[in-house]
Amino acid sequence: MALLLVFMGFVASEASAQNPTEIVTRADEHMRGTSSSGEMSMTIVRPTWERTISMKMWSRGTQFSLVLVTAPARDQGSSFLKRRNEIWNWVPSIGRSVKLPPSMMMQSWMGSDFTNDDLVRESSVVNDYTHVFEGETQLEDRDVYIIDLFPKPDAPVVWGRVRMYISKQDYLQLKTEFFDDYDELAQTMTGTDIRTFDGRPIPSKLTVTPADKPGHSTIMEYKSMNFDANIPESFFTVQNMRRME
Repeated sequence: MALLLVFMGFVASEASAQNPTEIVTRADEHMRGTSSSGEMSMTIVRPTWERTISMKMWSRGTQFSLVLVTAPARDQGSSFLKRRNEIWNWVPSIGRSVKLPPSMMMQSWMGSDFTNDDLVRESSVVNDYTHVFEGETQLEDRDVYIIDLFPKPDAPVVWGRVRMYISKQDYLQLKTEFFDDYDELAQTMTGTDIRTFDGRPIPSKLTVTPADKPGHSTIMEYKSMNFDANIPESFFTVQNMRRME
């Protein structure tokens, strides 16, 4: 009976893991935790030049995030804040906080291949999409699920479809393909160089490659990450964003 119960529990666990919404939720929670903070660099690669930007970031759940640019000198002190449904940008050179409208979510962030939506995650891969299991494959020597995400009606999303490749063992987002409203591939984000931060393995390098721009890419590298610290909601305010300079 004990062996039977163990077997039944194993089968139930496997069946639960096949639920695409459950898989996407676990992957999203694994990457962000209840809260997170860290340091990272972003390298913009173009056919004739490269540029690297250093940053610090803080997040609390899915509703609050703050990114502070620390280098180069010309961008130092610039910051970006998400507070529930509001997106703000602090521009030290003009001493102003600018509220970004939803129409700007698809625009490039600081000249990179990341969008404003990528940076502050205005949309939610869990709540704003329906999830469909598409199959399995292997990436980075890991067995992965393939899951398609289709936007829900009236959801604040910028993509017509998203395809995620999530590892079975530890729910790592190893690859994500973004499609436009015509279902043509717009860009691909790959997660590589798995490292353990604060006891949690994550892809430490995220590379975004546009489908229609040869020689263009943007590489985000995590230098340090801490998870599940007590970051109060009061930290994520426009006033504090200005003081971060």
